[in-house]
Amino acid sequence: MAKISKNRKAALEKADLTKEYSLADAASVVKDITFTKFDASVDIDVRLGVDPRKADQMVRGIVTLPHGTGKEVKVLALVTPDKEQEAKDAGADFVGLDDYIQKIEKGWTDVDVIITMPAVMAKVGRLGRILGPRNLMPNPKSGTVTQDVAKAVKEVKAGKIDFKVDKFGIIHTSVGKVSFSAEQLAANAAEVIQTLNRLKPSSAKGTYIKSITLSSTMSPAVIVDKNATI
Repeated sequence: MAKISKNRKAALEKADLTKEYSLADAASVVKDITFTKFDASVDIDVRLGVDPRKADQMVRGIVTLPHGTGKEVKVLALVTPDKEQEAKDAGADFVGLDDYIQKIEKGWTDVDVIITMPAVMAKVGRLGRILGPRNLMPNPKSGTVTQDVAKAVKEVKAGKIDFKVDKFGIIHTSVGKVSFSAEQLAANAAEVIQTLNRLKPSSAKGTYIKSITLSSTMSPAVIVDKNATI
């Protein structure tokens, strides 16, 4: 029989991990069963009834969390000189073009989001083999390739996140930190779920949202009742 860790044993004493909770209660339970000494991230995992191998069932979108992510997001703006001050004023951490492209080609990727303009995508495009595997490649669908650079930077800094279904049909994204209130975590998670419902592919048959769980960085998963999520 596998040995149960001290933290998991403590979690089992505080909550029934086989039970389905409302979103608000699940958020509260996650806070109760997280014992890390750091401010752990809280994540939502939603299993969808889609086949990601089919192009018309690839669920991808953006959502602005009402209470932000709780994470300091480092933004790189790859823009032309006339847009540099605009990007800086909006809060971009790094601003430039050719110099940063050269840094990235040498292996530098110490950013969370890259925002750029349609006019320079020809230059940025050659970074795909480096940025693609790290999910950093700018994409018009996620709002990171735009002429309105300032707006894009401000939205990302305010809690806008990009998500897409993985090869197993699961959406995995952060909805805040353990230091958030249960109400804030529930509101952020609800926004993700509502966005996923709006993105339901017309070709997806049967049950669309199959399961939802909340967990922190090192906590067990708490099952959310998908019929009582809001």
